[in-house]
Amino acid sequence: MKKILTILFLPAFLASVQAAVPPAENLLPADTLMLVTAPDFAAVRAAAKQSSGWLFWNDPAMKPFHDKFMEKWNGQFIAPLERDLGVKFDDYASLPQGQLTFAITQNGWNGGDDPAPGLLLLLDARDKGGLLKTNLDRLRKQWTESGKPIHTETVRGVAFSIVALSSNDIPATLAGIFPKRQPVQELGKEPKPEKPGELVVGQFESLLIVGSSIKAVEPVVAHLSGGAAPALRDSAVFAADKLSQFRNAPLYYAWFNAKTFFDVLAHIPQEPPNPEAPTLAPPLSPTAMLSASGLTGLKSASLTYRESHDGSQLNLYLAAPEATRQGILKIIATVPKDANPPVFVPAGVMKFSRWRIDGQKSWAELEKMIATLSPGGLAGLNATIDAVNALARQKDPDFDVRKNLIANLGDDFISYQKAPAGKMEADLRAAPSLFLFGAVNADQAALALKSVAALMHGQQDTPEPRDFLGRKIYTIPLPGRRAPGAAAPVSRSLYCAASGGYVALTTDASTLEEYLRSNAGQAQPLRETPGLRDAAQHVGGAGSGLFGYENQRETVRAAFALLKEASAADTAMAVFPKSFRDWMDFSLLPDYGQVSKYFCFSVYGGGATADGLSFKVFAPRPPQMN
Repeated sequence: MKKILTILFLPAFLASVQAAVPPAENLLPADTLMLVTAPDFAAVRAAAKQSSGWLFWNDPAMKPFHDKFMEKWNGQFIAPLERDLGVKFDDYASLPQGQLTFAITQNGWNGGDDPAPGLLLLLDARDKGGLLKTNLDRLRKQWTESGKPIHTETVRGVAFSIVALSSNDIPATLAGIFPKRQPVQELGKEPKPEKPGELVVGQFESLLIVGSSIKAVEPVVAHLSGGAAPALRDSAVFAADKLSQFRNAPLYYAWFNAKTFFDVLAHIPQEPPNPEAPTLAPPLSPTAMLSASGLTGLKSASLTYRESHDGSQLNLYLAAPEATRQGILKIIATVPKDANPPVFVPAGVMKFSRWRIDGQKSWAELEKMIATLSPGGLAGLNATIDAVNALARQKDPDFDVRKNLIANLGDDFISYQKAPAGKMEADLRAAPSLFLFGAVNADQAALALKSVAALMHGQQDTPEPRDFLGRKIYTIPLPGRRAPGAAAPVSRSLYCAASGGYVALTTDASTLEEYLRSNAGQAQPLRETPGLRDAAQHVGGAGSGLFGYENQRETVRAAFALLKEASAADTAMAVFPKSFRDWMDFSLLPDYGQVSKYFCFSVYGGGATADGLSFKVFAPRPPQMN
């Protein structure tokens, strides 16, 4: 009986094994520069339909807004695009079942236009391979009937249809959305003729393979047929990221080969000066720019997204060894210190962030960047500082920006934003916020900052500081800002004070006073928000130097109010294009209370190790949805 069952089912078993499409890293060539892949698109589709965003969009309360938007979307975009392309998108919507991968390969690219990087799209239809073949046959027939030049080439037994493409082949629907790039011709140089591209389309079992050239698709076919050429999985950099970042089956992930990409850019020869088109400033070489920014020290970047019953998580990792870290990467690298919300941050804030970086070292690295890019730029910065010193010393002979302010910078930078009080303002920028930075001598730094800010805004004579609970509050008048619909600009001021080892800055005096009163312990602190501590564990805790929080329930509430008010005021909506106003009828939004259950809060965290920098974002599943 066992032999009979083996004979009956072995062919089917072998067929299923042969039909399994390898993961993207096994198919893509070793010179892959970038990929974005969903290893199991059916899982992505299922997770999306259970997400809070999907359920919010399809909630009955959203139906009037949802239906009008979809009517405009289908009638003014999808239907015309289908006519332009001669296809029905519904025929293709169900095809992604296994992996869906987009990739860019080096393909011989050395920084110029020819050869260009290779573009690849891989789509595994799994059990819908027959439907995929039917759709491709129909597409080839439409190309032939429309007169497009099409020919076929075979690579290792796989037939590919090749269609020439040019800018004239862009569908009219898309051409109307994206503005045309105006041709630019440099004096004394002949314009380069447009080189037509190619669209290469083929099918291997259930896998759709689309590329920008036969050369781009050849490595994929070779790996499908058992070729021994190196694949992306053989890259030591990718293998390290896969082991540390891509485990535990993320719904999708992205990877960028930064080292190869920036090495190519750094070695692009600088074009000689054109005597017929002289420039006042000497052009910056790509090598100098990349070296100054520190991007040449970046090996790779990887991004992952995961969904679970607890919530959704997005992770970004930059492989940048500390030994070679410089420029931007060195500036943003955190100090491994506590980044929890301090007790003075109230629980009602909409946003909070705390970033522990060494202010003095970051300033020194910034000066180094400027000097590498342009020695004249550093000289200009120093001249500006000297000019500020000269003006300030008319009142204080001992004033020195570098000593009083820069040398006072600590390693703690905090900001938080509260909900707008009373009626919603014209935009969320009006929400009161507070920025603080740690200082060695906070009183000295606050006075220096007041002097610098006043001089930068042309205010040499500022109001006398006022005392508040034993602290001095400095006031620096700022240029007025005209609100939408207002007859005249609204006067504003920047307020500054030192307290508790911090210098605090804000444009809202009451927020500053609240901070100065915070030692009285009158408000519940943010750090005691229910669920915050558990959510922080998903981003590695708050002890690695970077932590942030956003109360999405309140930010979306504010956004709803803002959009409804803007919709009611025609003058406010006039800043948006008419097509946008037609599609997005915010007057149809429901009362926020009907959909507030779909929103909770999110947290983010980050840190630096000897190997790289990590940033993580986590949004708990709203408890009302469980």
